Amino acid sequence: MPSGDAIFEKGLPANTDAERFVLGSILVDDETFLQVAGILEPEDFSLEKHRRIFLRMIDLHDRGERLDRVTLANELMKHGQLESVDGLPYLISLDDGIPQISNLESYVRIVKNKALLRRIILQSQRTIDQCLAGNEDPENILARAGDELMKLGENRQGAGLSTPQEIIEGYDGGLNAFLDPSKRIQGISTGFLKYDEKTGGMRPGELIIIAARPAMGKTALVLNIAHHVATKAQKAVALFSLEMSKESLLTRLLCAAARVDSQKFRAGFLNQSERRQLQMAAAELVEAPLFIDDTASTNIMDIHAKVKRLKAEHGLGLVVVDYLQLMSSRGRFDSRVQEVSSYSRGLKLMSKELEVPVIALSQLSRAPDTRQGDHRPQLSDLRESGSIEQDADVVNFIFREEVYKPDRTDLKGLAELIIAKQRSGPTGKVNLVFLHSLTKFENRIGDVDDEAPPE
Repeated sequence: MPSGDAIFEKGLPANTDAERFVLGSILVDDETFLQVAGILEPEDFSLEKHRRIFLRMIDLHDRGERLDRVTLANELMKHGQLESVDGLPYLISLDDGIPQISNLESYVRIVKNKALLRRIILQSQRTIDQCLAGNEDPENILARAGDELMKLGENRQGAGLSTPQEIIEGYDGGLNAFLDPSKRIQGISTGFLKYDEKTGGMRPGELIIIAARPAMGKTALVLNIAHHVATKAQKAVALFSLEMSKESLLTRLLCAAARVDSQKFRAGFLNQSERRQLQMAAAELVEAPLFIDDTASTNIMDIHAKVKRLKAEHGLGLVVVDYLQLMSSRGRFDSRVQEVSSYSRGLKLMSKELEVPVIALSQLSRAPDTRQGDHRPQLSDLRESGSIEQDADVVNFIFREEVYKPDRTDLKGLAELIIAKQRSGPTGKVNLVFLHSLTKFENRIGDVDDEAPPE
């Protein structure tokens, strides 16, 4: 942030009267300091002398001392800054002109908004300078600018605290809907009945992790869910694949929906009935609000921008990222764990902001393979986990024992979806069937008679 003189030379947005009233209000009543310090930072003041005054106020408060003209002047003198803020006369003048009924909240809001406008302008200017220099790839410039603007958005003043009355009044349907359990099920069905019973479906704002060792069927499972949401619930699904091409994904979706052997499809050995089934499945998918992106090296900002645009144009029911460890970052991190943690945190923030469930696939470490006896995954097996477990609202593991015991025919096709963590519900295990030829998961026969949660 440029100095005060530079700000006015550049004509950047600022309101020095509001800044002066904020500082003066604190000197009149130092109990208002926390109200101000909870929103404003020293860098939010346009004048350098106001920043220095506010910094010294922070020092005094941290030591538990009173905040008034004398203590503040003494603190500035200790740091050799009293003359640089125009001395004691300026401190005395800070509360001059403050209305008898001080509107501190409005002053703080003005200062914060002007500071945000300056940051947007300065970031935009940096982007312009980079474009004019012509030394960088335009995509890198765009990604960096997006990241910086996103950070400004994350750091803005939030909605704040809400009373129970405000929460209920803001709830769709009011008090009656809030107290009615049948109307409180906001989740979207996955199509897996027993799983939906345990979780209530996929809820807006949730980050859902599906993790497994390679060849367990992570992509197959999430494609089954995406297909169900897009075709049955008729809600828009954004599917980001960092591993497979969109043609390969569409092939899988078609074969699973048409119940056609994917190997026969690839080899071209299809009979008339199978071709007809594929045509019917394709006709259904063409009408479904399913959107696939197979861009390599996708980062959080790319996903956020595309998803936000999709929601504005088509609405949005679900976002899927396949998979977490393949995402890229424009920043630098001290470790791979920190980098992957930034991805999970970014996806969680996106899910909350856009009010949509986000499914992210994740690899597991080799620990389940080396474990003796029971190879079922545990939360500690999350690869490069960092804060994945912390950020996730639900953590699921896919386990197929037949992968470890291929000679046992009685295990063929048996699969488990293990709910290892759920913030607002029970953990447990859901038994599924895996159809190898279709690369598709299905409910077990005994489950299909049960009623699924509302979509």
